[in-house]
This record gives sequence, structure tokens and C-alpha cells, in this order.
Amino acid sequence: MSLNLPAGVQINAPIHPRFDEVLTHDALALVAKLHRAFEPRRQALLKARIERQARIDAGDMPDFLPETKHIREGAWKVAALPKALERRRTEITGPVERKMIINAYNSGADSYMTDFEDSNSPNWYNQIQGQVNLADAIRRKLSFVNEAGKEYKLNDTIATLQIRPRGWHLDEKHVTVDGQRVSGGIFDFGLVFFHNAKEQIARGQGPFYYLPKMESHQEARLWNEIFCMAQDELGIPRGTIKATVLIETILATFEMEEILYELREHSAGLNAGRWDYIFSCIKKFKKNRDFCLANRGAITMEVPFMRSYALHLVKVCHKRGAPAMGGMSALIPIKDDPAANEKALAGIRHDKTRDANDGFDGGWVAHPGLVPIAHEEFVKVLGDKPNQWEKQRDEVFTAQDFLNFQPEQPITETGLRNNINVGIHYLGSWLAGNGCVPIHNLMEDAATAEISRSQVWQWVVSPKGILDDGRKVTAELVRALIPEELAKVKATVTAQGENTATYDQAAGIFEKMSLSPDYPEFLTLPLYEAMD
Repeated sequence: MSLNLPAGVQINAPIHPRFDEVLTHDALALVAKLHRAFEPRRQALLKARIERQARIDAGDMPDFLPETKHIREGAWKVAALPKALERRRTEITGPVERKMIINAYNSGADSYMTDFEDSNSPNWYNQIQGQVNLADAIRRKLSFVNEAGKEYKLNDTIATLQIRPRGWHLDEKHVTVDGQRVSGGIFDFGLVFFHNAKEQIARGQGPFYYLPKMESHQEARLWNEIFCMAQDELGIPRGTIKATVLIETILATFEMEEILYELREHSAGLNAGRWDYIFSCIKKFKKNRDFCLANRGAITMEVPFMRSYALHLVKVCHKRGAPAMGGMSALIPIKDDPAANEKALAGIRHDKTRDANDGFDGGWVAHPGLVPIAHEEFVKVLGDKPNQWEKQRDEVFTAQDFLNFQPEQPITETGLRNNINVGIHYLGSWLAGNGCVPIHNLMEDAATAEISRSQVWQWVVSPKGILDDGRKVTAELVRALIPEELAKVKATVTAQGENTATYDQAAGIFEKMSLSPDYPEFLTLPLYEAMD
């Protein structure tokens, strides 16, 4: 199948059925125009990240920016929200896979964040088939028949769609413009916006987005300018696009108000993206010998640095008339174990009760079965109100609050093994094309895999990486445990009737990435280069 490509655009990938509906001349022309206008800025911002990291490695700790004090002290607010985004008690998330889209749309959630990023393995087929799936879903034409012949269709009451493109650090290696790779985020956004924005507007359901992994307000400014150009190209009024920013890096915490300000015409608020946030803290302070976190399970939203970050997000959003969205509970329902299932559901209920009482206007879940619980807890606090912006928090948070990294203990062999096990299991599934994986009764994605390998790396490097039995976590210990955990993962996968072909490779990658002397910035970058 041949494509009519714009001048300067090349695609080095197979064209499967219906891909020509997505990779049209005019859609790719928009992607190319956005690339040519903004790729130099993206590269400059990625370089600025490296330079900032070097300063942190040298001991320079982050703080609020003195040059943007006037923004933090100003009296501005974000633009008014469209009706479809006024009520967001429960938001469900998942990859751009047909069955997942149908189940999420039909879940009863107010909103569905569909994901080209962390919960999606970004091989070529997944990315473009995901575009096909969303076009069908937006037009209410999506259906799916599983291997047993069961048909899934969209019902009449569906969630509001929000779409997450890839972060600034990721390329789309299969598409080049003038010989240069396109940004994964620009590629994802440009295609889905070109094909669907006017249809979404006609239905009163968008276009709405979630923006991941930003580290500064300059990166938010770049998205804002991309939105302006894209709307102008399609003849859509500026401000039609609305986007929620995931505050999932420690540096973005110090610039929440500035990020809202840059996107104020297009803002739909902020979200407390907890798993990537923990990963970000480990990554940014990897060379600080005083920094070392306990087992992943001990880093809850109620420990000091997570608590202050979450409350500050509520304070900032409500001050500026923007939604404050709670982050993900990775717990999922547990079949065939009523006691364990009840414990998991109690954990979800506790999480959403805390967020609602703190002032969040809604929160995320990873499974349709959890939507009623989350909804119930927010209704208890909000009643019939669409939000609780009247709850204005008055705490004054300082850099010390955000950098109070506790607890440092316990670090246990069980916690170490769990990180190795989850990392290998997730990577094996990711390499096989699945980016959203239930493991040990938690829904894991790339963010939790990043935490797993990052904690192992940190415990090896840090003098504080000592198990509760007195043993130091060493490279030798990790290498000894990897084959044992690989065997467990293979047994689990085999029992589920799945192929284990990618798991030896996953174990090798996990070992390399968690024991490399130089900490690899993102786990998925070298993996993406190796995939189709």
C-alpha cells in the first residue's frame, strides 16, 4: 500500500490495513509543519534538562523561581472549562487498545484518559492502530470481538475522552521530516487532532488532552504554542483545546503556577501523577549520598514529600480556578480471593477518601470495577457539586517540604525481590507489545517499572542501601536474585497461558539498566530503539 507523503516526510514502517486512513497527506503535512516550527525548541529544552541535571548532581537543590515570582503573586485565573470537563469525579486510564477503550468508555467513569504513553508499548502497530481505534471510538463506531466470539460495543453513556501523547523525551523513530525524527508527542497529537478535533467539537466532547513528564513551565509554553498553531491551521478558535498537565516530576512541583499560567487559555488543571513522581525524585537526586528511599510499598501519598506535593497541587489549582485531579491507585480487583479483594478495595476507598477530603476534584483508577468505589467517595464530599474550588488551602509550602524524602527504611529482601520481579515481568510484556500489565494485584505501567529498576540502582549505589537484616545491597546480590525472580516470572506467565519468549531478554535488560554505573535516564529509550 503506497502513501501520498508531503515533501520531506518519510515513513520507514509497514502500512497495515486502515493505516492509510491515519497517515494521510494533509495530516502528515500538519505534523511536518509543527515539527519544523518547534523541533529546535524541543531539542533546546531537552538540552536544558541535561544542564539542570548537571547542576543538581553538583549539589544545586531546586527551589521556587525568583524570576517568576510575579506570576505566583498575580491575580490571574485559567479560562473557563467546557461543560464536558466540569465534572471529573472519576477518571479511568488505559492504553489505546480496542477492548480497553470500549471497557473504559462504558465503565461509568466521568472521563477516560486514553494513553499513547506509559501504559502503551509504543511499537509502530500500537501507535497507528491506536489512532484508528480512537477515530472509531470518537464516532461511536468502535467494536471488538474476542477469541471466544464475545462482542464488545460502546453503550449510550460514555466517558469524556482525554488523550495522552508521548512526552518530550520520546521520538517517533519510524517517521522523519527533512531527515530528522519527529517528536513522539507532536506525532501523536498532530494526527489525532487533525482527524478528530472537529468531530469532537461537534459532539461537545473535546478536543481534550493530558500532557506528561514536563519539567518546567517553558515546556508547557511549547505545548501552548503548538496548540495555537494547530488550532489556527484547522480554523478552530484558540482556547478550544483543553489540556491537563500531569505533575509527575519533582522539578515541575516548583513551577505548578507557572505551568498553569503558560497554558491558562488551554488549561484543564493539574494531576498528581504519583508513580512517575517517585521515579523522578530518585532520578534527579541519584548522586546525592543522603538520598535513599525505602521499599516502594512504603512510599505512600501520606509520607512527607508526597503529602506536601499533593496538597500544594490542590492549593494552586483552586487558587487559579482549575481542576485538581488525584493520581492513580494501582490496586485492582482480585478474583478468587475474597479476603485479598476486600483488602484491595479498602485500599482504594482509603485513597479516594483522603483525596476527596484534601480538596481534589476527582481521581484516577486503573480498572472499571473500581469506578463505583471512587465515585462514591467523591460524592460523599462533593455532593452534587462539580468541584470543590471553594476549598482554598492556606498552607505555605517551602522547598524543604518538597525535599523531605522520608522514609528511608525499611529496605527488605522482599522489597528488593519485588522490584526485580516486577521489572522483569513488565519489561517482558512491554517487549511483547503490552504496556499495561497486572502484576501481583497491581496494574503496572512504564512508570512503576522505572521505580523498580531505579530503586535497585539506588540501593546498590547509596551507602544507605542496607537491608533490614544488615546486608548491603550490592551488584552481586542483585545478580544472584535475578535468575530466581526470572524463574518465578516465567512460571507465572506460563500459568496464564502466555509466551515467555521475551523474558530472558527482559532480565538481561533489567540487570544492565539497574546496575549500570551511569544511571540511564529513561528505561524505555534504549528499549524503543530495539523494538520494531
